[in-house]
Parts: sequence; C-alpha cells; structure tokens
Amino acid sequence: MSKLPDITKKFPDWYQEVIYEAELAEQAPVRGCVVIRPYGNAIWEEIKAVLDKKIKDTGHENAIFPLLIPLSFLEKEAEHVAGFAPELAIVTHAGGKKLEEPLVVRPTSETMIHAMFAKWIKSYRDLPLKINQWANVMRWEKRPRAFLRTSEFFWQEGHTAHETHEEALQETLLMLSEYVDLAQNYLAIPVIQGRKSPSEQFPGAEATYTFEGFMIDGKALQMGTSHLLSQNFAKSFDMKFQNKEGQIAYPYLTSWGATTRLVGAIIASHGDQKGLIIPPRIAPIQLVIIPIYRSDEEKLHVLAAAHEMTNILKKAGIRVKCDDNDNMKPGAKFFKWELRGIPFRLEIGPRDLAAGTAMIASRLSGEKQSIAMNDLITLLPGMLDQFHHELFATAQARYEKMWHKIEKIENFGKQLEEQAGIYQTGWCRDAACEQLLKPFTGSIRCLLSDRQEMKECFGCNKPSVVDVIAGKSY
Repeated sequence: MSKLPDITKKFPDWYQEVIYEAELAEQAPVRGCVVIRPYGNAIWEEIKAVLDKKIKDTGHENAIFPLLIPLSFLEKEAEHVAGFAPELAIVTHAGGKKLEEPLVVRPTSETMIHAMFAKWIKSYRDLPLKINQWANVMRWEKRPRAFLRTSEFFWQEGHTAHETHEEALQETLLMLSEYVDLAQNYLAIPVIQGRKSPSEQFPGAEATYTFEGFMIDGKALQMGTSHLLSQNFAKSFDMKFQNKEGQIAYPYLTSWGATTRLVGAIIASHGDQKGLIIPPRIAPIQLVIIPIYRSDEEKLHVLAAAHEMTNILKKAGIRVKCDDNDNMKPGAKFFKWELRGIPFRLEIGPRDLAAGTAMIASRLSGEKQSIAMNDLITLLPGMLDQFHHELFATAQARYEKMWHKIEKIENFGKQLEEQAGIYQTGWCRDAACEQLLKPFTGSIRCLLSDRQEMKECFGCNKPSVVDVIAGKSY
C-alpha cells in the first residue's frame, strides 16, 4: 500500500487515492461510472438500513418502478425536461429495431411515478399517497468523481401526494429533518439546512430544501434535497381527485432523495493522513480484533480467545471482525484497518490472555489503553458513542474555523475562489446579484431562514432580504 497524498495540500488526490487503496470502489469500463466494491457497498448498506427505517417509520411504503421512461413523459413538464436535458441518456434502438418513441434511462422518477399516481388517485380517500423507491439512476456527468459525482448512482427517491398545500409542505420539511438527523446523528457530519435559491432548485418544483455539508477542503456538498413540487406535475399528468366537498382538484406533490453521495461525504468529512475514519453508528465493522502470537502454541490459545470474544460481541450487537489472516503481520494489519477507518482495534496477545486484558486503540485519537476482557462488552457501546460525539465535534470545530460573515462580494470573492469555506452574507433576492458569484466559482448554497444578520445585499446597495450561505461546491 502506497503512502497517501497530503490531505491538506492535495485533497482531491488524497480523496481519489484513499477510495481505491481502501477498496471502496474501482473505475468501471463505462465513462463516469464506478464499481462499488464490497466494503464501499457495506457502508452504503448500513446507511440504507437507517434511512429505510426512517422512511417506513414516517408512513411511506417501498415500491419499484421501471428504469426506462418515455421521453414524452419528461416533455410534459417543460421546466423539468429543460433542467435535465444535458444529462439524459436516451435509448433509441432495442430488439434490433428503432423504437417508435425514444426511452430515457431514469434520471429521476417524478414523471413515471406521477403517471401511476394519476391512475391510483381518484378521491381524497386515496390521500396521502406516500411511496419510496430504492433504485439506480443515470445522469451523464461531465466531470465524474467516485461517489460525489458519477453518471450512474444509487439512491432512494420518495414521492408523495397530498390533499392540501400545507400537508405537502409539512411532508417536505419532515423528510428534510429526517435527513438532517441521519447526517448529524449517524454520519457525524454537521450540516447547514435551508431553501435553495430559485436558480438552484429542482426543475419544476415550487421550492427545494437542502442540507449542505462542508468537506475538509472547504467545498460544499449538497447531501440531499426535499422538494415541494406543489401542483405543476399533477396538472401536467392530469392527476385529479374528488375532494371532501365533491369538487375536482389537483393534489399537491413532493419528492425527496439521498444518494451514494453520502458515502463520499463520510470520506471527505472525516479522513486524515492515515486514511478513512468511519462513523461508528454506520461502520460495517466497529471493532477489529488482531490476534498477536509468535509460536504455534501461542497461536492456538490466542486465536481461540479472539474467536470467542468475536462471537460474544456479535451476540451483543457489536459489528466485529477477527482478522486471523496468517499472511499479514500485525503491523500490516494495523495499517490496513486504520486505512479503512475502523473505529476501534483490539490487540490480544499471550500476555493479555494471562492478565485477562487486551489493548484497545481508537482510530480517532490513536490512543491505546488496557481494558479488562470481561468489561469489554459493557464498556464498548459507550466508547462507540463517545467516538461519534468526538468525531462530530471535530467536524463542527472545522466549520467554525471556515465560517466567515462578510457583507460585500468585493471583500470575500477572491477569498472564496482561493480558499473555499462557508460565507454567510446578505442577499436582496435579485438573480443578477446571485450571478456575481459565478466568476469566483461560487454559488448560493442555501437561504438561512433562521437568521438575518446582514444589512445589505452582497452584490448591490439594496437592503438584504435574507442571509445566505455562499460557497464553492462539488
């Protein structure tokens, strides 16, 4: 295994290298696509398990819809098709013949699902209709980067229909809050939540809400979105129902989604020069046990103890692995599992067995401590929780250092371009002012509805209507 590039000076190189060295993913023979390897998929599966439970606990049901969508479906909503046109992959031939109508490889499923909703929704008694899909999608990516931007990626997409605008808005904000909880309480990533500007919102939506993470290099990552679609798509697909008053009405729609980009967010939020640091609540392996021995006799006793402890911890709900690979020395194993970001490492040798103890090392602090084997099952859950809180606090401290409150673009534009970071500033809501960020490769990441500290717009002398977060993004 080669030494990783300097994370502070060559972050993009570090990011690419650590993914391949830790065996998270590999480049595929299709442009812009990757193969997600077992360890990368295991992390995604842990995230999926948490998010799927949240989705079901909030009253949604999983369904499966087709991968191919008639092009005419997308064309029914002009703003929608215009927004996705540059990213579409289109099938024109199948079965050796040219198709009568081109089919689009799913970039998102609003149009397909809404065509079905129009069949299923006839009365207010059919509402709310709350559906989720786990699927892959295709958006032809110009500048791919594993997990952060790939032409094909995996996600969940929720789609709901409601009787009133207020119910749809509540749904939109509810799922945003579930995403924020996932990010902060499972991925240990602080996020900034808010509404997107009109130019940045989902094509065809009334409003888009986002939760933005800021990575080690100061760039923003849109980690997921929740959209209030309102009635635009319902009207496009002639989706009507009879309301309680006996009148014909259009339902109010939402959609929301999070992707394998969350794996990239973990990599880019928590890594260091040794490699990954995986948050313990979604780590596929929370503890790795390394048996240490010199002779066959020591091996027999040490492996027996290591396997016994592995089974005990598994029964207690700890995700644990015993690395009993004879082809690697302990030092090489330490390097391997540090690279992969396993929260804790437990070293068991002959002297430890005699004393009834083992050495446990934290991936976050690097500190080692002796721990009684009998106490491990009791103490480890608390240690994993403490690891999570320290990891989150470390990321939060980084945010505080890179958070700048500056009123005018002439005072922060160059700084934004050269150093990235979080820039809180005021905005008059004029799109012309928003465009002033483009030369500095920045954009408005979200509007902050919970604070208004700035008096003037960053781009003109008009009063600020809302504080915004500006930043460079992936």
